[in-house]
Amino acid sequence: MTIIIDQPHFGVEEQEKKVPIDETIVTDEQKELFLNGGFLVAHTNSFGHTFRDYDAESERQEGVENFYRTNHINQTYDFVKRMRTEYGKLNRVEMSIWECCELLNDVVDESDPDLDEPQIEHLLQTAEAIRKDYPDEDWLHLTGLIHDLGKVLLLPSFGGLPQWAVVGDTYPVGCAFDESIVHHKVLFTGFSYFKENPDYKNSAYNTKYGVYNEGCGLNNVLMSWGHDDYMYLVAKENNTTLPSAALFIIRYHSFYTLHRSEAYKHLLNQEDVENLKWLQIFNKYDLYSKSKVRIDIEKVKPYYLSLIEKYFPEKLKW
Repeated sequence: MTIIIDQPHFGVEEQEKKVPIDETIVTDEQKELFLNGGFLVAHTNSFGHTFRDYDAESERQEGVENFYRTNHINQTYDFVKRMRTEYGKLNRVEMSIWECCELLNDVVDESDPDLDEPQIEHLLQTAEAIRKDYPDEDWLHLTGLIHDLGKVLLLPSFGGLPQWAVVGDTYPVGCAFDESIVHHKVLFTGFSYFKENPDYKNSAYNTKYGVYNEGCGLNNVLMSWGHDDYMYLVAKENNTTLPSAALFIIRYHSFYTLHRSEAYKHLLNQEDVENLKWLQIFNKYDLYSKSKVRIDIEKVKPYYLSLIEKYFPEKLKW
């Protein structure tokens, strides 16, 4: 049997190179990684679970497909503009970052075929995995903790938006829907739910560039509305001192058709290209740290509170 170990300390290109290790010579450290949810195989965790397999039969598969049907039909250019205007007011709640983390205990992401534990578990698993491999990049640890906080949009106090308007993979609106978008075509039939989206037949929006120009920069592109863009607005408008790479990760971590399939690269500017390198590093932890290993919240809480204090005001407008 051969075990494949990722190389998370290297750059993006180097991380794609996998080193086969015969299990008879696996080191004690590698065994620890195997047992504790380390990054072992490109699409699996340490328990042999395959991630982001949207075609595999599972108890959650039908619900995930129904989710994306609704998402693809309703995420239009005009809808996104309305949501950004409404939620960009940040006039619903004032609270700290950690208070928001605790709110996620009651949130489950219906679009995720892998994860059915409370979101706070996923946030801490991601953050702690990054902290282990990048001990000096404290901004990246905090980004791991907060990247999904925008999912509070599902809660009644934030408007109780439907799942299709909060979670799931994101993609640009205002231009053609790329075929690499998850569930672009229904399994077996080849039918695209996007054909029921009003923008699909709108000549202003259904070409490669649509309303955009080559190299315009993602900051000038409207993405399908959800927790990514909302948390980006919260962080930016509350004057976080996190670096631009952190804001890029928060805003585009669900933009899998870019950082997994390299679609829409014609819209990137040079700053996007540089920040994408950090997002591709982050993505490995966001996906492959999912496991049943529990984090001792009270033990790690003081560390993350210190990072929150460093990069954010005490109370934020949401």
